[in-house]
Amino acid sequence: MKKAGIVTLFGEYNFGNRLQNYAVQQVLKKKGLDVETIKYIGLKDDVPVIKNERDKNRLIKFKKFNENIRFANQIMYKEFEAPENFANDYDYIVMGSDQIWNFTFDKIFSDKALGSFAPKNKKISFSASFGVNYLPEKGSNLYSMCKENLEDIKAISVRETAGKKIVEEITGRNDVQVLIDPTMMLDEKDWEKVMQRPESLKTDKFIIKSFLGNVSNEVLKELERIAKENDCEIIDISDKNSPYYDMGPAEFIYLEKNAFLVVTDSFHSCVFSILFSTPFVVFKREDNELESMYSRIETLLDTFQMPYRMFNGKITKDILNNDYSKAHEILKTEKLKVRNFLDTSLQ
Repeated sequence: MKKAGIVTLFGEYNFGNRLQNYAVQQVLKKKGLDVETIKYIGLKDDVPVIKNERDKNRLIKFKKFNENIRFANQIMYKEFEAPENFANDYDYIVMGSDQIWNFTFDKIFSDKALGSFAPKNKKISFSASFGVNYLPEKGSNLYSMCKENLEDIKAISVRETAGKKIVEEITGRNDVQVLIDPTMMLDEKDWEKVMQRPESLKTDKFIIKSFLGNVSNEVLKELERIAKENDCEIIDISDKNSPYYDMGPAEFIYLEKNAFLVVTDSFHSCVFSILFSTPFVVFKREDNELESMYSRIETLLDTFQMPYRMFNGKITKDILNNDYSKAHEILKTEKLKVRNFLDTSLQ
């Protein structure tokens, strides 16, 4: 049996990161591979900050979810050379998904994220993401690093159209494919196997509020209006002072599946809303430094023909609609693209 090593960001604090890692593992296992994840960490002291009991409980739940993922015995750090055996232990090095190629992540990004430690014929990227929509500065060491290593990958697929343009402009390659996030390769029943109802959840009718950027008063007022009109509790999963901050990836997908509505600026909140046919509305991040990360949501909405899911001042009946028949037909086609890419690449 051939063996694959997944190279992805590792952090026990981000829902999407852990869920996509699990999804990549499951997809590769279905291809008949022996799979394990290489923990790729920036600085040795780059660990979740525990300030209170809620942080501690959240970390416990993340570690519990990680029991679903098989990890390599050795860890790869940005600041040290990759273990020498990694180049020989695996038949394939699979980079992705998530923002494994985000070169603005100074504490994490290095040539190891681009597979520099392995030979070209073993390296493929699976919906890898840059997370930004611009290139490193031409002539910089960063630009040269990206160019050299992106040219040295057997097969490249990225998650966003912006990522495809970055690779093409840096390398001149014309074989880059844009594929869906790996989490979308698993169906609802697959995710039900690992989801968990939050202990703190006391209601069955709720709206999920999930924002990484700032939220305007206009948005808050509209959200409160919808909650009042539909007799829903608002559950804020991104506020560190909220009781619902105390949960892990398993609880996150339970809430996504059972919500009345998801209001978010988060990519993976949108993804799971589509998978679970949960109504959602997207808000463009108002923070300038986060705005460049919007390309992933833009590609997602374009792919599934959902421009109406963008907030335009009011949450309408179209947004509260949960008819995803068209989106799920598109998903079948997108899944086939992934299967074809992997069939060709894993040879």
